[in-house]
Amino acid sequence: MKNTKRVTKALTYAALILGSIIMIFPFVWMVLTCFKTQAESMAIPPQILPSQWNFDNFVTALESLPFVNLYINTALLILLRVLCAVVFSSMAGYAFAKLHFPCKKLLFSIILIQMMLPSQIFITPQYLMLAKVGMTNSIFALVFPGLVSAFGTFFLRQAYLAIPNEIAEAAYLDGCNKWQAFYKVMLPLTGSSMAALAIFTAVFAYSDLMWPLICNTDLNMMTLSAGLSTLNGQFTTNFPVLMAGSLLAMIPMVILYLIFQKQFIQGIAMTGGK
Repeated sequence: MKNTKRVTKALTYAALILGSIIMIFPFVWMVLTCFKTQAESMAIPPQILPSQWNFDNFVTALESLPFVNLYINTALLILLRVLCAVVFSSMAGYAFAKLHFPCKKLLFSIILIQMMLPSQIFITPQYLMLAKVGMTNSIFALVFPGLVSAFGTFFLRQAYLAIPNEIAEAAYLDGCNKWQAFYKVMLPLTGSSMAALAIFTAVFAYSDLMWPLICNTDLNMMTLSAGLSTLNGQFTTNFPVLMAGSLLAMIPMVILYLIFQKQFIQGIAMTGGK
């Protein structure tokens, strides 16, 4: 019996180690490619280590893209989308969970339907709305699709449903109105859920590529993901420069992850169960 458990444990660790290697290999390959020449990056059979560690690719990437503007645009995009998602989703989620108003079930059904539809079908009407008011090539254009979040509303509604109604009723007995019961009593109880929503929103905003490419055609108004896509040539691509730019673009999110690692893990863990 003990031998069986040891073998099972060994196989489990082996599978986890193998999975970790598979997951981390693309990142290691990207870092190594940053220091290769164009010929070495396209060599067959593949050349793992560069023959000479070349830092010129980073200089070329910095000269090709306005990284300062791209960093600022990406930071504003993440910050504003997170704020909008947390604020509006908190209020909407509380209303759908604890308040009673006409057409409540119908409105929530519309939100669920929006979650089921692919986001790409909203791109054309959203762009036309921005174009008619002259708001393309702006920070607002980047944030516009994330002003409200159907997923955030649903996610926080579930969090509020898990809170007993007696807590809000006790607040009413103490003299609170509905607004005070919301932001003084109920809102602080969903802090972990709001943190998880903020993390998911930030990751999705950072990795969003299609919308920033469509709404902002000015390179100085693009985000990191959209700006990096301009390094892809029509007929050929300088992969070492592209990988160097990608590594530079990853630095902010890596730093944020290292700072908020505990909150990130807690947010992921709490979405899997209670």
